[in-house]
Amino acid sequence: MGTGGVGRFLMMLQNEGAGGSGGGESLFDSIKIAVLPIAKVFTMCFLGFLMASKYVNILPASGRKLLNGLVFTLLLPCLIFSQLGQAVTLEKMLAWWFIPVNVVLSSISGSIIGFIVASIVRPPYPFFKFTIVHIGIGNIGNVPLVLIAALCRDTSNPFGDPEKCSTDGTAYISFGQWVGAIILYTYVFNMLAPPPEGTFDIDNETLPLKGAPKNDGSTEQSQQTTPLLAPKEEVTQKEEVISAESNASRSWKIKDIWAFLYEKLKLKQIIQPPIIASILAMGLGAVPFLKKLIFTPDAPLFFFTDSCMILGEAMIPCILLALGGNLVDGPGSSKLGFRTTAAIIFGRLVLVPPAGLAIVMTADKLGFLPPDDKMFRFVLLIQHSMPTSVLSGAVANLRGCGREAAAVLFWVHIFAVFSMAAWVILYISILF
Repeated sequence: MGTGGVGRFLMMLQNEGAGGSGGGESLFDSIKIAVLPIAKVFTMCFLGFLMASKYVNILPASGRKLLNGLVFTLLLPCLIFSQLGQAVTLEKMLAWWFIPVNVVLSSISGSIIGFIVASIVRPPYPFFKFTIVHIGIGNIGNVPLVLIAALCRDTSNPFGDPEKCSTDGTAYISFGQWVGAIILYTYVFNMLAPPPEGTFDIDNETLPLKGAPKNDGSTEQSQQTTPLLAPKEEVTQKEEVISAESNASRSWKIKDIWAFLYEKLKLKQIIQPPIIASILAMGLGAVPFLKKLIFTPDAPLFFFTDSCMILGEAMIPCILLALGGNLVDGPGSSKLGFRTTAAIIFGRLVLVPPAGLAIVMTADKLGFLPPDDKMFRFVLLIQHSMPTSVLSGAVANLRGCGREAAAVLFWVHIFAVFSMAAWVILYISILF
C-alpha cells in the first residue's frame, strides 16, 4: 500500500507539472505547507523571548505566570466554546466518535513510548514523569489549526474545495480539543506535580533528608508545647457535634457526601474552565434550538459567541509569548541535559508518529472511520505527528518547571520543522 501510494503521489506531481506548475514546485509547496506553521510558532516564541529579555523587560516571570492564568481561565475556554459550539451537532458527534478516541489513544501510546525512553535514558531527578509527558502529549490544537488553514488556503490543495477543506478540518480538530483539555487538566496536571521537596529546583548534594531533626531541637519543643484541649472544652465540643448531627437536614448530608466525593475524586482538578466550556459547547451545539439561538450568525445571542471568538483568537499568541519568554535564560539553561532533551525530541518526532499511523490504519481497516473522508483521516494522522503540546508547557510553567518545558519546546519545534514536512508528505502520499 505504501509503495503504491508513493507511486500515485509521484504521478500526481507529474500531472500537475504537465498542467504548468512542475513537479518540483508542487513538492516544494507541500514542504512549505508543513514548515510554515512551525515557523510561525517559532517566530511568536522568539518575540516573547525578546519581550522578556533584559533589553525590553516588559514580560517578567510574574507577568508570564499571570498571562498563563489568563489563558487557562478565559482565553482557552472562549476558543473551545466558540469553535466547538459552531462545529458540533448530535449527528456529527455520533459520526466523529473516533476523533476523541484517537486523542486518548495518542496520549496512551505516546506515554508508553515516553516511559520506555525515560527508562532507558534515566533523566535527572525529578524529571522522569516530565519526560514521559513531553513525549506522550502532542499538540492537537493550535499547530494543527494553523497547518490546516495553510493547507486549505491553497487552491491546488489535494483535498479539493478550499472552503470545505478549511471548514471540515477546523471542525475535526476542534472536536478533539475537549478531550485534550481533560487530559491536560487530569493526566498532565498530576504528572507534572512538584516532587515531595515542593520544587523542581533541587540540588541533590544539598538536599536535606525528610524528617531530619533540627540542631536546636525546635521540632521537639514545638511538639511539646502544642496546646491540648482541656477536658471541659472537649466535652463541650462533643456535645455541640452531637447536637449538630442530630439537627442536620438531608440536604446537608447530601452536601457532605458531595464534598467528600469532590475531594476524593480530585474533581477540583477536573472541573476547570476549559472542560466546562467543552461540556457547554457540546450540550448547546447538540440541541438544534439552542444552537440557532447562540451559535448561528443571525442568532439573537450570537454576540456572546462572537465575543468568545474575539477573545479565543488571542489564546495562541498569548501562550506562545509566555513560553518564549521562559527562554530568556537561553534554551540550554534547563537541568535536563543534552541526553534527556535529545531523547524527548527523538521520541516525540520519530517514534510516536509510526505508532499513530498504525492506529489510524487499523481503525480504517476495521471500518471505524467515515468512508471516503480523506480530511478526517489526515487530521487523525497529524494528531500523532505534532510536536510537544504548547499547553503542556504552560501547565509545566504553572507547576514550577516552566524553564525546562520551554527549553524542550524550543528544540522540539525547531526539529519539528523537518519531521513534520516529512510526515505530511508521507500522509498525503498514502491518502491519495
